[in-house]
Amino acid sequence: MKMKMDNAFYVELDGIAGGLPLWWSQEVKLSVIHYDKNFIDTVISINGEPEWFGTFIYAPPYEDGKQCFWERLGALRNDVNAKWCVMGDTNIVASPTEKYGGSPFDHNNAKWYHEFLEHTYLMEIQSKGGAYTWSNQRSEEDEICEKLDRVLSSLEWGFLFPKAIVVIDAAITSDHAPIVTLTNGLLKKFKKDFNFESS
Repeated sequence: MKMKMDNAFYVELDGIAGGLPLWWSQEVKLSVIHYDKNFIDTVISINGEPEWFGTFIYAPPYEDGKQCFWERLGALRNDVNAKWCVMGDTNIVASPTEKYGGSPFDHNNAKWYHEFLEHTYLMEIQSKGGAYTWSNQRSEEDEICEKLDRVLSSLEWGFLFPKAIVVIDAAITSDHAPIVTLTNGLLKKFKKDFNFESS
């Protein structure tokens, strides 16, 4: 895999599950301040700009782990005025419009996610490029599409990057579509020379 990045941090696999990689380039100053099997919490400064908290997540896919995960994540920041951005796979369908096919939308499944948003005052950055980020890669009546991946930010982070947008890129070899956060709001063409494994 050619990422063309200067630095890397990994959370090792827990048995055959989990594992989180994080790569960043030399113009990014990044320090890892906390991590576990579901997230990497960092402090970031890009090209000498003010620092902000960036948390990269892979939320548990199963119901019995969701409450604990969102409570742990919410406990990372006590200051609602912190410059904070959370991005990654939430493993949550947050509303009926974020799901196509399969079983009906489950309001209870999103309970802890919505309580996290109420507790932290984070808001989702609206995305461009597609309505869904995951597909079961089947066709016709067997097709299921969901929006599971997203970027959340605090109001203070939004003041720091007022032009920020999120782009849902095309899924190439994974069942998840990559999400790209552009802090300067400039759309550009992305090279298709890297892939994320669906695991």
